[in-house]
Amino acid sequence: MTYLLLALAIVTEVTATLLLKASDGWEKWYFGYGAIAFYMVSGILFATVLKHMGVGVAYAIWSGMGIALITAASVILWKQTFDFYAAMGVILIVSGTLLITSKSAVVFQ
Repeated sequence: MTYLLLALAIVTEVTATLLLKASDGWEKWYFGYGAIAFYMVSGILFATVLKHMGVGVAYAIWSGMGIALITAASVILWKQTFDFYAAMGVILIVSGTLLITSKSAVVFQ
C-alpha cells in the first residue's frame, strides 16, 4: 500500500508541475490553481508515505521518478529536446532510484 500511495504522490506532483508550466506564468490562472490543488494532494499523500518509509529513500524515489516522468511528458507535450545526454541522465536517475529501493536496508521504518 505504501508504494501505491507513493506512486499516486508522484503522479499528482508531476501533474501539478505540468499544470504550472501550462499556466504560462499565471497568465492562465486556472492552470495555476489546478497546480496548487495537485501539489496539496501530492503533499498529503507523501506525508502519509513518510509514516512507513524512510524520508531519504522516499524522497529519492519521489524526485527521481518525478524527474523522469516530467522529462518524458515535456518531450511529448512541449516538444522539448531529448538528446543522448538527457537520455543518459534519466537512465542514471532511474538506475539510482532502483538501486536505492532494491538494496537499501532503510526503505521501511
